[in-house]
Amino acid sequence: MSASVTRRQRAAGSDFAALNRQIIDAGLLERRPAYYAVRMSVVTALFAGGWAVFFLVGSSWWTLAVAVLLGVIFSQAALLAHDIAHRQVFRTKRPSSVAGRIAANVVVGMSYGWWMEKHTRHHNNPNHDDLDPDVRPEVLIWATESAWGRRGIKGFISRHQAGLFFPLLTLLSIDLRISSIKALWRPGVKHRGLEAGLMALHFVVYAAALLVVLSPVRALVFFLVHQAVFGVYLGMTFAPNHKGMPHPAGDEDYLRKQVVTSRNVTGGPIVDMALGGLNYQIEHHLFPAMPTPNLRRAQPIVRAYCERAGVPYAETSLIESYRQALRHLHEVGAPLRAERGLVRGT
Repeated sequence: MSASVTRRQRAAGSDFAALNRQIIDAGLLERRPAYYAVRMSVVTALFAGGWAVFFLVGSSWWTLAVAVLLGVIFSQAALLAHDIAHRQVFRTKRPSSVAGRIAANVVVGMSYGWWMEKHTRHHNNPNHDDLDPDVRPEVLIWATESAWGRRGIKGFISRHQAGLFFPLLTLLSIDLRISSIKALWRPGVKHRGLEAGLMALHFVVYAAALLVVLSPVRALVFFLVHQAVFGVYLGMTFAPNHKGMPHPAGDEDYLRKQVVTSRNVTGGPIVDMALGGLNYQIEHHLFPAMPTPNLRRAQPIVRAYCERAGVPYAETSLIESYRQALRHLHEVGAPLRAERGLVRGT
């Protein structure tokens, strides 16, 4: 290896260390207990208030408006669980685990331990075809080579996945629960008895509330609307972050691996609140433990640093981020559509 190559590698390796020092000196990794005390109180109040309205409205079709409201509240609770899992709220493991399981298992109804392990693997290798579970070929395909050989319903979805993206998001909340149950069924998740018990508590209380207050038909419709809104909101929160961005080889240094695969979303305080701060995805991936309100302050530092280091820094509007993700899905499915056309033409 030449001396010039060695110097370039050392320089690249030191890029994040220098940025990290700037962020530490600016105090942006320090906890924000007041912010999270207010945010947790607001989410708790909304959750309690939403269910209070549900019982007040009673067995009426107006309860579907409550289902929409609770879908939004559940998503905000899930975003809060995300911050807790990253140790943004509490410094130590025990209070993080307790609060995380309350927010995820009890409130939302998914396994905190399973999701945290999965999300950690995503952060370690974002958009890596083999190592990131969020781009692993399942219902949707994010890499063209993964599309080949798909037949039947999977092949149909892959060919038309751009158009089916938002309808499929209505099933996301159900998929989270199914994946949680599968994970807890297998050995490996820590405290899986506790996790399973807390999830069971969620399902029993949720089902009892719907069946006691609503007729069976209204209960079913409420469930479908509530879970659909929850899934779409949550999916639209995470979709702009990496979808349609480059897929790394895995040998990039930490700074480039995290920045190049991520996309920021502009929009101001309203978008900040709606997306739970995940619109600052680049800063979040570089500094996962950084409290959400500090991400906005870190952005100009990170962006200027990336410009000096020659690292591409992607930033776009919310609508454009969805366009880019859908365009990528459409392009990935193109070979299957072309193959289908050739088969029909023969």
